[in-house]
Amino acid sequence: MQVQHILKSKPEGGIITIAPGTTVADAAAILSQKRIGSLVVSADGETVTGIISERDIVRELGRRGPACMSDKVDDLMTKEVIGCRMDQDAQSVLQQMSDGRFRHMPVMDGDKMVGLISIGDVVKARLSELTMEKDALQDMIMGR
Repeated sequence: MQVQHILKSKPEGGIITIAPGTTVADAAAILSQKRIGSLVVSADGETVTGIISERDIVRELGRRGPACMSDKVDDLMTKEVIGCRMDQDAQSVLQQMSDGRFRHMPVMDGDKMVGLISIGDVVKARLSELTMEKDALQDMIMGR
């Protein structure tokens, strides 16, 4: 399954981004309100400046305490963001996410972000693929 199919299976709603310079407290509030695990930091909603996750915030909270909540997301975000393409297959994306130990990945069309997928989205797609393959093999074995 390709990334483009994973994106089509997700509910509509767009990519939730925050502007550079937003406070960590505001980012945490959005993550909580939207019940999501990360936010793409972008000035225009298409160019990826960075990504901040709930993990980033919790890690800093554990290190410094609540003082970090007044910091800017720019200070905590991952700046070297790895993206994927629409034509990439789920297996390669899952491998990238596992190797990089991250759970969210922007989908890029050149320099423009066109979507965001989570490791949960990719695992769901892979499980669907494996189920279809199993069913097809089972049907072949049973002569159906």
